[in-house]
Amino acid sequence: MKILLIANHLNVGGITSYLFTLAGGLKQKGHSVYLASSGGQWQEKFSALGVEHINVPLATKNEISPKIIFSFFKLKKEVKKFNVDLIHSNSRTTQVLGNLLSRALHIPHVFTCHGFFKPKLSRLLFPYWGQGVIAISQEVKEHLINDLKLDAKKISVINNGIDVNNFGDFSKRESIRKDLKINEAPLVGIIARLSDVKGHIYLIRAIHQVIKDFPTVKLLIIGEGKMKDILTAEVAKLDIKNNVLFIPEARDTQNALAAMDVFVMSSLQEGLGLALMEAMAQGLAVVGSRVGGIKTLIQDEVNGLLVEPADSQGLAQAIIRLLKDSQLRRSLGVSARKFIMDNFSKSKMVEATERFYQQSLKDESRA
Repeated sequence: MKILLIANHLNVGGITSYLFTLAGGLKQKGHSVYLASSGGQWQEKFSALGVEHINVPLATKNEISPKIIFSFFKLKKEVKKFNVDLIHSNSRTTQVLGNLLSRALHIPHVFTCHGFFKPKLSRLLFPYWGQGVIAISQEVKEHLINDLKLDAKKISVINNGIDVNNFGDFSKRESIRKDLKINEAPLVGIIARLSDVKGHIYLIRAIHQVIKDFPTVKLLIIGEGKMKDILTAEVAKLDIKNNVLFIPEARDTQNALAAMDVFVMSSLQEGLGLALMEAMAQGLAVVGSRVGGIKTLIQDEVNGLLVEPADSQGLAQAIIRLLKDSQLRRSLGVSARKFIMDNFSKSKMVEATERFYQQSLKDESRA
């Protein structure tokens, strides 16, 4: 198959990681993979996989942006030139673009839903779902059915996959901690965009409580977003500036994870949680909110700890418990890594997506 993947950008983030894993797996299976986006920090990594990149002005979240029209005319020529068999979009704006290309060129278009959409009128009037939709978790599928009225028959649940071989190495732990000036302090971390839905503020308040038991504890917050000023103000208000470290991004999440003692995903809602999956693959003890796809990943007291969403005290108690009990941290980390290996491998995701593509092509040929 010749597959066109479409993304807004290739900067650090969950969708970029998803596409990198998928594109690499599809290439290994002998498929031709093209990727259209506005580019970004991971563009060279995709090129190293042998994925041809088509630069289009898709750095927008506006579904009626003129950039979509400009991208359409450029991609229309490229899709014809490469004789693409299938188009795969990954966000609302790329979904609109994928629909335009599909209609103009009579090529199947599929979409991956990576999280939860607000049920805006435009999404209900102009759904643009294409031949089929991949939901990254059962919770996302239920959201599509209940909130966006999508036919369940159009949806396939294909969980994100992790290349576990890229995780589990702690050899650079000490040097990374030294660079971060953490030294021997307990390190709690989160990797997520700075959005209110990720619940950072509850984690910050939790660390304020953890400090009473572990005065030197550090919280490493990796990510960028609109909540930055609010979060830094909360840190200042609680007078814990010496305990909280903000980093805009981590190009190599494995190294960042290697420095941590506990990983926390404090989201108020979550499609699945790729950063959480990576932390589990690394073999870290993890704490997560009892919401969405996080409940799919964390089995409470088996491979991690679950707390109620927006519960700073619950987060604090879970973190304190893990920091006090190194044996519990190790056992949960071992179970977490095994769980990801057994259930969320790269090969399973790629094979399921390949079957989904093949079915979409069959459905299109019958239409």
